[in-house]
Amino acid sequence: MSEAATSPDAPHIPVLLAPLLRECAPICGRWLDGTFGAGGYTKGLLAAGADHVMGVDRDPLAHELAAKWVKDFGDKISLTLGTFSRLDEYASDLDGVVLDLGVSSMQIDLADRGFSFMKDGPLDMRMSQEGPTAAQFVNEASVDEIADVLFHYGEERQSRKIAAAIVMDREKKTPFETTLQLASLIERLLPRKKPGQSHPATRTFQAIRIHINDEFGELIAGLEAAERALAPGGQLAVVTFHSLEDRVVKRFLQQRASTGGGGSRYAPVQEMKTPGFEKLSKAIGPDEDELVVNPRARSARLRVARRTDAPAVASDRADLGLPKPLMMRGLA
Repeated sequence: MSEAATSPDAPHIPVLLAPLLRECAPICGRWLDGTFGAGGYTKGLLAAGADHVMGVDRDPLAHELAAKWVKDFGDKISLTLGTFSRLDEYASDLDGVVLDLGVSSMQIDLADRGFSFMKDGPLDMRMSQEGPTAAQFVNEASVDEIADVLFHYGEERQSRKIAAAIVMDREKKTPFETTLQLASLIERLLPRKKPGQSHPATRTFQAIRIHINDEFGELIAGLEAAERALAPGGQLAVVTFHSLEDRVVKRFLQQRASTGGGGSRYAPVQEMKTPGFEKLSKAIGPDEDELVVNPRARSARLRVARRTDAPAVASDRADLGLPKPLMMRGLA
């Protein structure tokens, strides 16, 4: 979702780059691109005036493709194979951090990565290419576990129906091995009622991908790590692609921009505190010009905040609107 082209030689289209650069202007100093992908944000930041950008990505393919062009930027770009949840271990006193939470087209368009229900490939979905696969999840998890993931991560109303059918199919027929095998099952269960409607497997694939890659756990840890890594005045820019992600980012920034106090006849006065961030804008979406060039940006939202000089503190995870599976795992 975050990049429009798979080939390293094709033009890349980072989502909401223009408003990001506008909201964070003037761009200068040292930045960290926590979801490097095909390097679209990194290139944009350097063109806008950043002195150096550290690109972080957990996908080895991103590093393999970047090796073909990143040397042209000399010492302006450095790359780290890792997760943005640990970004404060890679750098400190940063002038900016950008996180694009979408799955890149580089991943979606490669059938053998198993992200797409439109192309047949192994049911994988691992961004880091390590750990349990999506196939292992759907072949081993219980009906309740699968239904919870589909409902809470994909907001799939037919989650239990789909989960029951998955378990029945794997037991009576054959284990799930490919993307089209799973997508075809869902198509049989949930036929499209109107032309132009999204594929019935969209929410299921999204939910399983989020679960396999622990995307919400990574997001929360990444927001907290960014607070620790940013210098006073440094800026945090986060691009989300669905309402669940945006809700978590919004509530995190609300928490960390709050000074406490207040109170009413219904609620006690909160202890006054120094906020860790200053919110710079409300959520920003794509304009019509961007949608013409990159239709995948339609659901994207950008939020930007500036770091204060207050010490970093842990967020109140129970108040971040996390999906139920994370709450049950004790991450809130």
